[in-house]
Amino acid sequence: MGRGLSGAVQLSHFFLQERLKPGDRVVDATCGNGYDTLLLAQLVGPEGRVWAFDVQEKALAATEERLAEAGFGTRVALVHGGHERLAEVVTEQVRAVVFNLGFLPGAPRETVTTPETTIAALEQAAALLLPGGIITVAVYRGHPGGAAEGDAVDFWAAALSPGRFNVWRCRQGNRSEAAPYLIVVERFPA
Repeated sequence: MGRGLSGAVQLSHFFLQERLKPGDRVVDATCGNGYDTLLLAQLVGPEGRVWAFDVQEKALAATEERLAEAGFGTRVALVHGGHERLAEVVTEQVRAVVFNLGFLPGAPRETVTTPETTIAALEQAAALLLPGGIITVAVYRGHPGGAAEGDAVDFWAAALSPGRFNVWRCRQGNRSEAAPYLIVVERFPA
């Protein structure tokens, strides 16, 4: 059966599989090694569109290779730039925006997401979100700067209007407080 809902990313994928449908427009705000991007491309199908952002060329190359192997390259626009540029690049409303914060797995931890760029991107994501759409944020506190970024994301999510958004903070009860957790933001359905 595999690992089930063994972490923040797996739980994010569970929500995305429940919510997305063919033809949707979605964003991977931090494409990393391309696993989230690949899932999004599968879920939106050939009529859908995915925008995948990353500041590291190595991440974009890994994502491009993964998509090419699956035959999904044409549904994804790879963006060499930070997620804080989301609204510059994506000009239409989207059904989902996925954030997987921290650093590129397998790479030096010199390049990490930061509270400033992440909060700017989250604000833009919330503004682009369709009714019924979701934002998922896998938060990693266990690296330098991760705790400050986690606090900023928690504060941002808690400040969203309860009349417009549902916000969930999902943490595994049998893991340490340092373990990654998931923030899920849903814009109220129409």
